[in-house]
Amino acid sequence: MEKLKIAGGYPLKGSIRVSGAKNSAVALIPATILADSPVTIEGLPDISDVQMLKKLMEEIGGEVSFEDGEMTVDPSRMISMPLPNGRVKKLRASYYLMGAMLGKFKKAVIGLPGGCHLGPRPIDQHIKGFEALGAQVTNEQGAIYLRADELRGARIYLDVVSVGATINIMLAAVLAKGRTVIENAAKEPEIIDVVTLLTNMGAKIKGAGTDIIRIDGVDSLHGCRHTIIPDRIEAGTFMILAAAVGEGILIDNVIPQHLESLTAKMREMGINIEAGDDQIFVSPGEKYKSVDIKTLVYPGFPTDLQQPFTSLLTKASGSSMVTDTIYGARFKHIDELRRMNAKIKVEGRTAIIDGPVQLHGAKVKASDLRAGAALVIAGLMAEGITEVTGLEHIDRGYSNLVEKLAGLGATIWREEMTQEEVEQLKS
Repeated sequence: MEKLKIAGGYPLKGSIRVSGAKNSAVALIPATILADSPVTIEGLPDISDVQMLKKLMEEIGGEVSFEDGEMTVDPSRMISMPLPNGRVKKLRASYYLMGAMLGKFKKAVIGLPGGCHLGPRPIDQHIKGFEALGAQVTNEQGAIYLRADELRGARIYLDVVSVGATINIMLAAVLAKGRTVIENAAKEPEIIDVVTLLTNMGAKIKGAGTDIIRIDGVDSLHGCRHTIIPDRIEAGTFMILAAAVGEGILIDNVIPQHLESLTAKMREMGINIEAGDDQIFVSPGEKYKSVDIKTLVYPGFPTDLQQPFTSLLTKASGSSMVTDTIYGARFKHIDELRRMNAKIKVEGRTAIIDGPVQLHGAKVKASDLRAGAALVIAGLMAEGITEVTGLEHIDRGYSNLVEKLAGLGATIWREEMTQEEVEQLKS
């Protein structure tokens, strides 16, 4: 096991390039199951979630090549092999295999997914959609069993706006007979990205990016070539980092429209942001003002950026409030930031941050992916050395993070943990 060490307090500058969208990649790769011939996806991030999905595709009979961000999946020999345990349990987005395998084979056995521990993230809306399409869904010994004689289009209203359920129902519905209508659908850019791939494969889908998506089932889907969108959460993380410790940082390979809610809040704080066609330049203001944020479904402020933004707010004058309406348990980073001298208290779904304070280096642990990003930013802001463990979470969503930050001038490196440190971490 490795730990990350950061020597903080040094200003960063230069340019940094954003990788392909993690939240798209974990849906695009399972979507290739639905094709009858090879599908190539360009620009994939080199992260552990993508590597895990590559192995899962191979496990069910796919021929997969992955090099320099380009993955080609030949699904022609895939079978509906049960995946009750193993790799599938380590991956939150493994639930997309349910929709894709149900759509292609009319049956699937998928272990209940793992990933970040953010409190309950039920898949009841996914199951509601599958059942509306004609599938029988049962939970047997910790795995979801899906069976259908045939799938027929249906009108499905999502009780809560869910990116996962919207995509999963689409994957199941594209080869179903007749029309499926998803109401109260999520509008995230990643959904549009998945629809673009499916449409290029021959699917008939309208309304992506709105709250009503219409899918007319087709008999078969074919291979194609698709380029993934940039990762708006990684881009937002770099924008926050640039405001926290930057002397002027250019973030390249960005779709600025995907980041408007973050940009608005950062400008409200007093941060200078210049947006181009596919770049954003962030330079610090003289003094940061406190702001309040509330996470909402897209196009609102992303829950995935709440944790990194909390680190930045320790630089703001006054009291700021961060309310997470999406995941109430997404405050496990707060105790770690307190170790670094942050003045934060949590009341229900709201964190109250008092600043400005000078953070100090400490030994901290990432409890989930975006908590890890928050601690890296805090480490860059802090005086002294910060040690971050739990790197398996960071590696799930940030490609070549150490190299990218070193390119801006950060003093950051990975070290092997001693056996004693590993035992302490486990205890």
